[in-house]
Amino acid sequence: MVAILRFNVPISESALGRALQSHAGTSVELESLVPSGTASVPFFWVYARDPDAVADSLREVSSIRAASVVETVGDATLLALEWDVDGDRLFRAITDCDGSILRAVCQDDRWEITIRFPEHEQLSAFKRSCEDAGLSPVVDQIYHHTDHAADPRFGLTDHQRAALTLAVERGYYDIPRRCTTADLAEELGISAQAVTERLRRAIANITEHTLLSSRSSVKL
Repeated sequence: MVAILRFNVPISESALGRALQSHAGTSVELESLVPSGTASVPFFWVYARDPDAVADSLREVSSIRAASVVETVGDATLLALEWDVDGDRLFRAITDCDGSILRAVCQDDRWEITIRFPEHEQLSAFKRSCEDAGLSPVVDQIYHHTDHAADPRFGLTDHQRAALTLAVERGYYDIPRRCTTADLAEELGISAQAVTERLRRAIANITEHTLLSSRSSVKL
C-alpha cells in the first residue's frame, strides 16, 4: 500500500539547504522535480529580497551544474537547477528509496517535506538510509492513500493555503464574484499575478492529494 511520510529536518543536513542558510528571511518551495538523464531538474519558487544572490549561492554547490531564473511573479522567483542528486545525502536517500516528493519547503532553518512511497517497505528503507547517513528527520505524520483525508495540509504550502482560504472567504469563487485578484493581492501584499499563480498551484495540489490519490489507491 502507498505510504506518505511528512517530516522536517534541519536544512544543514542537505547541501541544497546549506546554500540557503546565509540568506535570512528566505523561503523556498519545490514546484516540481523533473528527471533529466543522470541529473534531476528541480524548479523552486524562491521568496527572497535578493533572488539573484540566492541563485549565486546555489551555483556554488558542487552538485549543482547550473541555476537559472525562469520567471519572476510578484514576490516569487522561479529557479531551475540542473542538479546531481547524488551530491545531497537527504535527497539521495529519498530517490534511492523510490520516494516521490509531493511537497518540500525550506524556511526557518528547516526543510518540511512530504514524500510518497510505492509501498511501506520503501518508507522503512528511507528511515534506515537516514540513520546510515547521519540524518535526523523528525516525523510529523505517516498515512496512506486510504486515509489521505486525515492530512490537513493536502500538499499545500503556507502561502498557497493563505491565498486559497482568503479567496474562499472573500467570495472569489462565488457567482457572481464578490472580489477580484487585485483585492486579494492588496490583502496579501503581493501582485495580482502572484495570487493567480498561488491559487493555481493550490488547486493542483489539493486535486493530487484527494481525487488523484484516491484513484491511485484502487486495486485493479
